[in-house]
Amino acid sequence: MTTRIALIAHDHKKEAIVELAGEYVDTLRRCDIVATGTTGARIADAHGLNVERMLSGPHGGDLQIGSQLAEGRVDMVIFLRDPMTPQPHEPDINALVRACDVHNVPCATNISTARMILDVLRLRLAQKV
Repeated sequence: MTTRIALIAHDHKKEAIVELAGEYVDTLRRCDIVATGTTGARIADAHGLNVERMLSGPHGGDLQIGSQLAEGRVDMVIFLRDPMTPQPHEPDINALVRACDVHNVPCATNISTARMILDVLRLRLAQKV
């Protein structure tokens, strides 16, 4: 079974998630990736990864990913949040993070934790070879 990972980033964190995807591009190529609209486009364009794109976060993309997560179709979430900028869709963001807690899905909301999750994923995928 292929690991399905959700990649999401607020506007001021988009460059960071594109860089992160570049650091782990070989690992991410072995996963199914779902992302919110602009984030997914930027990652796909930068690294040639196949990314299933949802709506942008403010237009319901966070909720779409949360729905898939609740159905057991997302194994981990990397959501680089910008804690310094108010978000108009904050209730949707909180609902997604809460869904991760409810369904025991790993969720990284900063670059350090994202690297830890991706390092573990890389090791697990290496053991499957």
